Amino acid sequence: MSADPRRVAMISVHTSPLEQPGTGDAGGLNVYVAETAKELARRGIEVDIFTRRTTAETPIIGELAPGVRVINVTAGPYEGLPKEELPGQLCAFSAGTMQAGLSLPEDHYDLVHTHYWLSGQVGWLAADRWGVALVHTMHTMARVKNLHLAEGDTPEPRGREIGEAQVVEAADRLIANTDGEAQDLIDLYDAPPARVSVVPPGVDLATFTPGDTRTARAELGLPVDGELLLFVGRIQPLKAPDLLLRVAAELLRRDPGRRERLTVAVLGGPSGSGLARPHGLEELAEQLGITDVVRFVKPVPRPVLAQWYRAADVVLVPSYSESFGLVAIEAQACGTPVVAADVGGLPTAVGDAGVLVDGHDSPTWTDAVQGLLDDDGLRADLGRRAIEHAAGFGWEATTDRLLAVYRQAIHERTHSPIANGKGIVGVPRAVIP
Repeated sequence: MSADPRRVAMISVHTSPLEQPGTGDAGGLNVYVAETAKELARRGIEVDIFTRRTTAETPIIGELAPGVRVINVTAGPYEGLPKEELPGQLCAFSAGTMQAGLSLPEDHYDLVHTHYWLSGQVGWLAADRWGVALVHTMHTMARVKNLHLAEGDTPEPRGREIGEAQVVEAADRLIANTDGEAQDLIDLYDAPPARVSVVPPGVDLATFTPGDTRTARAELGLPVDGELLLFVGRIQPLKAPDLLLRVAAELLRRDPGRRERLTVAVLGGPSGSGLARPHGLEELAEQLGITDVVRFVKPVPRPVLAQWYRAADVVLVPSYSESFGLVAIEAQACGTPVVAADVGGLPTAVGDAGVLVDGHDSPTWTDAVQGLLDDDGLRADLGRRAIEHAAGFGWEATTDRLLAVYRQAIHERTHSPIANGKGIVGVPRAVIP
C-alpha cells in the first residue's frame, strides 16, 4: 500500500471553510473540509483548499490553521452569485486554480480531494493536469434530493445530474458518508462498487461536550426552568424547519398550559430555495399563533452552538434528505436527545441513541417529541446513550479512514476520462469538435 500523501489539494468551489456554517451555502460540508484538513495537517500532511473568492477584501491566500492554506480564486462577481449560477464560472475557477498551480513544482500535490459536484468538475481537470489521483465526496446528490423533495421545493436541474455522473466516472475513488449513500452512488449513478468507500463524518469532541443545562440557559439568556425545543441548520424547505413550528403549535393545542414553560428556537439563516421567502418561518409562526414562544437566532460560533445544544431538551432534525446529519451528532455529543427523520444518513448519525420518525406528519412528530418532554427518565437515558454513540465519531477516526482511501487512490490511480479518450461521459473524445 502507498505511503501517506505529502500534500493534498482540496477543492470546495461554492463555499469556503472560513465561512460561518448555518447560513447561505455554508453547512456540514464546510465543517467537514475544515476539520479533516486540520487533522491531516496535524499529521504532517500539508493541505491547500481552493475556494471561490467572495469579497475584494479576502486575501488571495489565507491560513485556516498551521499547515492548511486557503487559496481564494477569483471567479465571477464577488457577491450576489447564487450557487445555481456557479456552473457558468467553472471555467474561470479552473483557470484560476491552474494559474495558482503554475508557481508550484510539477509534483507538488499527491492527490486532489473534491467536495460537491461543482468542485468535482474542476478537480477532474486539475487531477489530470497534475497527474495525480482524484478523490471525490458528493455530500449531496441531485437524484437523491429529487426523490425526496419537500412540498413546493424546486427540483435539482438535469445539468447537475449530468455533471455528477461525469464526476463519478472521472474519480479514482468516491467517498460516501454512509452505507446507504454508497448504495445510492451505485444504484443511481452506476458507480463501480470497488471504487466507493464509506467514511462517516466526525464531530469535534473537544467542543461539543456534555454540560449543565441550567448554566447553558442562563448564559444564553433563556428561562432556566421550562422546556426548549431546538432546530439548527440552514433555513430552506429541504431541512423542514417549519415542522418544528407545527410541532410546537400542536403541543400547545394539546396542553395550553405548556405555553408558560415552552421555548422554541430556530438557529440558522436562509439558504437555497429558502431565500425566495426569507421571512416565511416568521410568517408561519404568526399564522400558528406561537410568536410568543419562538426565537429566531442567527448562526453562532461553535462554542456558543454547543451551549444551545446543552440548553435544549430535544433537538429536531426533520430534513427530507440528509447525507449524514452533523447537527444530530453534535447535539448527541452534548448529551441532548435527538428526534430525526428516518432518511438518508440520519439513522447512522442518530443510531439507537435517539428517536427516528418515518415521514413528516406533524401529529406523529408531536407524539415523539411529547413523549420525550414528558418523560425525564427517558430523556436522561437517551442523553447518556447519545454521548456514548457520538464518542465513536471523532474527526480523528474520520481522518484515519480518509487516509486509507487516499492511499488506495494513489496506489490504484488510473487515467482519467480526459486521458483515456472520454471528454464527456460515454462520448468518445474523437467525435467532440
